[in-house]
Amino acid sequence: MLHYALVFLIIAIIAAFLGFGSLSGLAATVAKVCFVVFLIFALISFLKKKA
Repeated sequence: MLHYALVFLIIAIIAAFLGFGSLSGLAATVAKVCFVVFLIFALISFLKKKA
């Protein structure tokens, strides 16, 4: 999941640099969602190992 977040973040940066505003906004949003999902899964995994 973290890999996908980083890929979409790089796509967003490149798209913003090239002037594709809507594409960069969409890619940044997808990157944020992937990162949040990664954090949730990591937290659940950490809590399962503690118990």
